[in-house]
Amino acid sequence: MKKKSRHNGISHHFRLRLTQRKILASLLILAMITGLSACGKSSGGTNTKSGTDASESGKTTVTLGYLPITHALAVFEEKELLEKENSDVRIKLQKFSSWSDLTDALNSGKIDGASVLIELAMKAKSQGIGLKAVALGHRDGNVLVVAKDIRSAADLKGKKIAIPHTQSSHNILLQEALAKKGLTGRDVSIVQMSPAEMPSALSSGSIAGYCVAEPFGAQAVDKKIGKVLYYSEELWPDSFCCGLVLTDRFISDHPEQTETLIRVYKEAGNKLESGDTALKTAEKYLGQNKSVLKTSLKWIHFDKLSITESAYRQLSDRVKKYGINENPPNYKDFVYQANGDDE
Repeated sequence: MKKKSRHNGISHHFRLRLTQRKILASLLILAMITGLSACGKSSGGTNTKSGTDASESGKTTVTLGYLPITHALAVFEEKELLEKENSDVRIKLQKFSSWSDLTDALNSGKIDGASVLIELAMKAKSQGIGLKAVALGHRDGNVLVVAKDIRSAADLKGKKIAIPHTQSSHNILLQEALAKKGLTGRDVSIVQMSPAEMPSALSSGSIAGYCVAEPFGAQAVDKKIGKVLYYSEELWPDSFCCGLVLTDRFISDHPEQTETLIRVYKEAGNKLESGDTALKTAEKYLGQNKSVLKTSLKWIHFDKLSITESAYRQLSDRVKKYGINENPPNYKDFVYQANGDDE
């Protein structure tokens, strides 16, 4: 039998060590590649300033703020449509309990956009905040609700009337109603109040009426504690109080996703006009009494949500007329023009 030479043994151990080194080197390279990949995803991922998130699946998440009102239904329905389409854009909803909290988050860039009172967005733009209105939230859909003993706007003289914010179309609608009887805002006591508190305040007699986003007007009607004095279209046809607003940063960073958001948002609005889609969406996201929602949805429209220059001019004229905003932003600076938007 042939004996193994010492040289052969050394060669064997050398080859073994060389193989081990190659394996370790390969593992080290793999770890470095994985680490670099993770770093790349992190830098383009969650944006702590704006709330935008580019997930590992390649989808862009846009964080939109809202208050639980029917005027935000198009945002809710769009969220559903984007998920059904398996779109590369998805909506993360962030609920707020007050307009001040929502606008603070929007103006500071903590959220990417919102369904918000259009006058609040106009004011922010006038103050240098980078944002744009990309669509209406609705058309019409507001009412001036009053106590049962109020027969006309003239009876409101000297009485307390609630609105959600001075920077609102509800303020405009109230002023228009008073003007019909030769009154102005100085002839009544206008107070700001949380929408959810208004029906009970009317019931207790602490206010004589209110104008606010739905479904809080419908609550008073449904509970028979108040009545509609004016529907918004009687005071300002095709009026609107809320709009979909996006930050300039989101629009700049995500131009294609912005176009997708606007397109699907308008599709969602059209869908809300058909069958019982609006009712089902409202029940799912608002948690209000079905009877109240049915009443409220009779007053509102979600089609034709483009912001036309003529509609914006009417709004601008009114905010100046009633001292809501003396220097509203011009149409081209404030309203984003989506591709193919010719409404």
